[in-house]
Amino acid sequence: MHCPSAPRSPSYIPSQYIETQPKSNKVKQPRVPSEKNKPGAGPNWNIFQKVAASALDTLEEAFISNVLEKTQPLPKTTDPEVQIAGNFAPVTEQPPTHNLPVTGRIPPFISGVYVRNGANPHMEPTAGHHLFDGDGMVHAVQINKGKASYACRFTETERLRQERVVGRPVFPKAIGELHGHSGIARLLLFFARGLFQLVDPSHGTGVANAGLVYFNDRLLAMSEDDLPYQVRITPSGDLETVGRYNFDGQLDSTMIAHPKVDPVTKEMFSLSYDVIKKPYLKYFSISPDGQKSRDMEIPLDQPTMIHDFAITENYVIVPDQQVVFKLQEMIRGGSPMVLDKEKTSRFGVLPKYASDASEIKWVEVPDCFCFHFWNAWEEPETEEVVVIGSCMTPADSIFNESEESLKSILTEIRLNLRTGKSTRRPIISAAEQINLEVGMVNKNMLGRRTRYAYLAIAEPWPKVSGFAKVDLLTGKVEKYIYGDSRFGGEPCFVPRPNSKREDDGYILTYVHDERASESELLIVNAADMRLEATVKLPSRVPYGFHGTFIESKELENQA
Repeated sequence: MHCPSAPRSPSYIPSQYIETQPKSNKVKQPRVPSEKNKPGAGPNWNIFQKVAASALDTLEEAFISNVLEKTQPLPKTTDPEVQIAGNFAPVTEQPPTHNLPVTGRIPPFISGVYVRNGANPHMEPTAGHHLFDGDGMVHAVQINKGKASYACRFTETERLRQERVVGRPVFPKAIGELHGHSGIARLLLFFARGLFQLVDPSHGTGVANAGLVYFNDRLLAMSEDDLPYQVRITPSGDLETVGRYNFDGQLDSTMIAHPKVDPVTKEMFSLSYDVIKKPYLKYFSISPDGQKSRDMEIPLDQPTMIHDFAITENYVIVPDQQVVFKLQEMIRGGSPMVLDKEKTSRFGVLPKYASDASEIKWVEVPDCFCFHFWNAWEEPETEEVVVIGSCMTPADSIFNESEESLKSILTEIRLNLRTGKSTRRPIISAAEQINLEVGMVNKNMLGRRTRYAYLAIAEPWPKVSGFAKVDLLTGKVEKYIYGDSRFGGEPCFVPRPNSKREDDGYILTYVHDERASESELLIVNAADMRLEATVKLPSRVPYGFHGTFIESKELENQA
């Protein structure tokens, strides 16, 4: 895949237009950032801090950048010219734009806000940068009575706030920078800046760029390196960051990007992992009114990367897979996130209300790595738990460069609780096999047996050329392809209220036309896969991560 050179951040050069296609004779119009996108006037440091800052900046430039990093070519997985090129490039914030052009008819029952998260680096990268390293930005389309508005805002994390004041990136990038000897040097540099109080990591270092969940009347933006951040949707359709949210002081650890909300009990279930010290993994739940359970420590021999998990009606399914953290690999010049080929992947089946981790049943699933899980349910007649996920090979290909082409195969995994054995099968036939990533099932049936999943067609990787409606029983695939030079993201299924038919609803997704450099919101009937309406958006929407739809009646009680 050919990628144009990486643009500079709109925050760095406010007047520069960001290219999303090869240059043409078309006149480019500059984007004007909001005040929030501009670096601050500068930190209020005393003379000693100014001297320390200058010395550390010089050390960074002279030694880390020009000695340790300059001699090491960047792999594609951390090269900014690849990772944030084209429509992966950042955009500036946009205040609400109302009465957007609508082609077709928006179904009347769709009333609320579609929000989607994504990584949008505010500052120009100074070293390696991975797609997952960017600052969190939420894109929102508010729909009411057939009319639509659009806005996008950064989630105002502590990390972003401090970097705005300093005027440059000073927090280490977890994937793009923290590898090898240069990664160790950047960690020491960050520690030194903390000692001189040039930065303050005590209030979190996360980017809040991955998951979004609406729970207990709050929209929470998440990445698994920090607590969630609460984002408020204003009546005008704008977005405001309320702040880092710890459930009224009950949560004192990180929270993964994909907590699960049970559609029947309305409880939220989540995991938290630590890459440095034990316990490496904890499980907890939160009641519908926001009361957190005690943490349950799940014993693991080594820290494991757990981006997602699954729930059933009675169980939590905990993946302990082969991508692990080995910080000592940095001393040897490598990445701390590695594929442990000696480890056997396994899934833990834990009762939701277990008293301790001794009740977990581990079932080995060799050579299995699922970055995401779409659903799981119980089949009592066979004493099995069925897990639906996309099995990815090579397992670490998202993080580490590989000559082997990435494959993401939609898979049914069966965990037999009686025998302790597992089986798995591809859901789609070999002849029709396609990479399927990011998507969902009908959220009203999460944790229960479902017939359909709606998943992005991740081809050509990492772009998304369309989405698929997959019959999980028969393997039948119905595709909606966006068209030539048009790519999008995760499909979000919005069920029709009170309908008893599982696929009675609509798919919402952002799509970008790379030739015209225009973005739209598509609304597609999930039952017959026909386009119902298109909303033309006032600015470019970069390819991003995960989203959700919040109904208007839910927003009325927003905290």
